[in-house]
Amino acid sequence: MDDMPSQSSPLNQDLIQSLKDLLGEKGWTDDQEIISPHTSDWRGNFVGHSDFMVSPSTTEEVSEVMKLCHRYGQPVCPQGGNTGLVNGGIAYGEIVLSMARMNNVRSIDTFNNSLVAEAGCILANVHTAADEQDRYFPLSLGSQGSCTIGGLISTNAGGVAVLRYGMMRDLLLGMEVVTANGEIWSALRGLRKDNTGYDLKHLFCGAEGTLGIVTAATLKLFPKPKTATAWLTLETPQKAVELLSLVRKHAGDSVTGFEILPKVGVELAAREIDAVRDPLPNEAPWRILLEVSLASEDHAQDVLQTVLEKALEDSLITDGVVAASLSQAEMFWHVRESLPLVKRGFLTSVNHDISVPVSKVPQFLETTEAAMKEMVPDVEIFAFGHLGDGNIHYGVAERTDAENPTVKAKSLDITFKVHQIVTDLGGSISAEHGVGLLKRDELPDHKSETELNMMRSIKKALDPENLMNPGRVISVR
Repeated sequence: MDDMPSQSSPLNQDLIQSLKDLLGEKGWTDDQEIISPHTSDWRGNFVGHSDFMVSPSTTEEVSEVMKLCHRYGQPVCPQGGNTGLVNGGIAYGEIVLSMARMNNVRSIDTFNNSLVAEAGCILANVHTAADEQDRYFPLSLGSQGSCTIGGLISTNAGGVAVLRYGMMRDLLLGMEVVTANGEIWSALRGLRKDNTGYDLKHLFCGAEGTLGIVTAATLKLFPKPKTATAWLTLETPQKAVELLSLVRKHAGDSVTGFEILPKVGVELAAREIDAVRDPLPNEAPWRILLEVSLASEDHAQDVLQTVLEKALEDSLITDGVVAASLSQAEMFWHVRESLPLVKRGFLTSVNHDISVPVSKVPQFLETTEAAMKEMVPDVEIFAFGHLGDGNIHYGVAERTDAENPTVKAKSLDITFKVHQIVTDLGGSISAEHGVGLLKRDELPDHKSETELNMMRSIKKALDPENLMNPGRVISVR
């Protein structure tokens, strides 16, 4: 990578000693047994290297760390829970700057419906803190027991409730950031209206640590919703899109989740994972997991029953069931959450995190499957995800015991074709996982030179020495 630090570049020992003096014994390590989990991703796909890791415990310490690194020209790789999927938070010679010790919920304002959390706070702990105050933080995804608020902001995370509540960017009211030269910008006021110039927090959300270090954020809270959940079966993605339109006609913006799952994926999960079963087995090739959230549970249940009856009448679905209890709804969601696990465990796949306009999801699935089967005749398509917001996790897969495996050998050609179709349909090659190093060099094929130059200009303005997670997202050289 042309703007990545060299793995063999020795660290300045005066800098290292200054960092040790600043942070104390709990705030640094050069022990490779401790560092190594921070220099490889949780799936084992990417392995980097770092000789030194710092773990500041306050924003002021982060500031002083960055002042020292700026003085010595030392690049840093900020890291949260290390749950990323695009090789964006793995160090390749940089100092690792772990936010794990900054893990406090600083305050909750129930009248303002807001919560201030530090960057190292685990998402599940934010859920708990909100729940204890009879409030709800809606961001939800499979890694919520280990991902952190700072990482979720840096990747502009999505999850299963984007349809109603939006991405992480939509859930931010304020932010605290340490810049590349160590200055502290604090804007944690929690205002819903502040029209005093550029909305700077949106620059840092989705920047993957390349512009500065998020140390804390003010998050939106909501009243606890009353939900109803349904499991539906249907014949085609086109009918699923029409079903979504029907649901929104009856439920409006109360639709929280609208997930599409393939029959083959559900059956594979049921065979291979304990406590997973298809809630409504039949021959229809697709399932929809639908959730609405309203002020009362009875109202939510009534809305779903009305939708189910109308969808059957209009032949949009072949069958459906509304969860009769919270435990049954959780069972439905457990099936959904098992699909990524079963794919990794029992299929070899080339995976994509794409989005297209909702109306074009059926066209994407049909066009791409035809292209993939022409390229790899025996391939299995493993597509599932957030149909309600157009985000499909698209796997081109084959069984791990395949006699003549070909998918991995053709991974570059497969990805090029999938992403080409996505771009032709006006979509994005990264819906919610980010860019990192994995997709950085593809951006010129999918973004205009004007866009890329604006991104480079922002990077150079905020990090002229290229110290913040260099080489990720955008190349500046």
